[in-house]
Amino acid sequence: PRRWAHLPMGVNVAGGGYSYTNGEVFFDPVLRLEDVEFDLHAVAFKYVRTFELFEKSARIDLLQGYADAKWTGLLDGVPDSTRFTGLTDTNLRFAMQLFGAPPLKGKEFADYRAAVAPCETIVGAGLTVQLPTGGYEGPRLLNLGTNRYTFRPRVGVVHSRGNWTMELNATAWFFTDDDDFLGGSKLETDPHYALEGHLVYTFRPGLWLAAGLGYGFGSESTLDGVKLGDQRENLAYGVSLGFPINREWSVNVTYIGVRAQEPVGTDSDTVAIGISVIW
Repeated sequence: PRRWAHLPMGVNVAGGGYSYTNGEVFFDPVLRLEDVEFDLHAVAFKYVRTFELFEKSARIDLLQGYADAKWTGLLDGVPDSTRFTGLTDTNLRFAMQLFGAPPLKGKEFADYRAAVAPCETIVGAGLTVQLPTGGYEGPRLLNLGTNRYTFRPRVGVVHSRGNWTMELNATAWFFTDDDDFLGGSKLETDPHYALEGHLVYTFRPGLWLAAGLGYGFGSESTLDGVKLGDQRENLAYGVSLGFPINREWSVNVTYIGVRAQEPVGTDSDTVAIGISVIW
């Protein structure tokens, strides 16, 4: 939630966080893996810079994580486990407000926020590029990195009325090929599409509570030219709480649940806490 929040121009936001994810992974039977569970501990750093572009509010985000993951399960019916610690893929995001949220700073920004607080609509668009910088070993099926680029265009609409804010996002994932899957095979993945909505209640500036629901589908794989019939379909839900420490520092706590709606996919639960500073 609050991905399209109106920020003053020329500011920096930096933050760090920790998350813990526990879940199950359901593989295609051809991969001979069953009853796979995983635990993932991750820390991440994020940096945001706002600026004006074509008389619109714009921003660039950088997100980098470091994770420790352990998978356990059955390989050909025999108990087995593996562990991987290292960098995750780097994410770079560019976003622009197409409607609403004009590029302002200082007193002009404060005056505008006070004037539009009772009712406001924002339309934004962005593109996230996931770089293949995470830990990856070709012969391994389970890795922290993906060994390919992912492009995620997103559009969002936000409408606020009084203390309530409704946010709707549509996102697509487009994947390049992994030419070193399982140590030499070529993995191609169809696009994945998702729609998500959030409802946010703001008690006072900086103190808010949000609930969200999302649905995604797609991502059928082709391995060395053979379609695997492993399309993903996921239902996700979550709650977030944000609260200020002072005018510059804030904290947020989040829970996210994901449930696979197809035989292949992931069921997971994630809890996370983050802190950020703006200057």
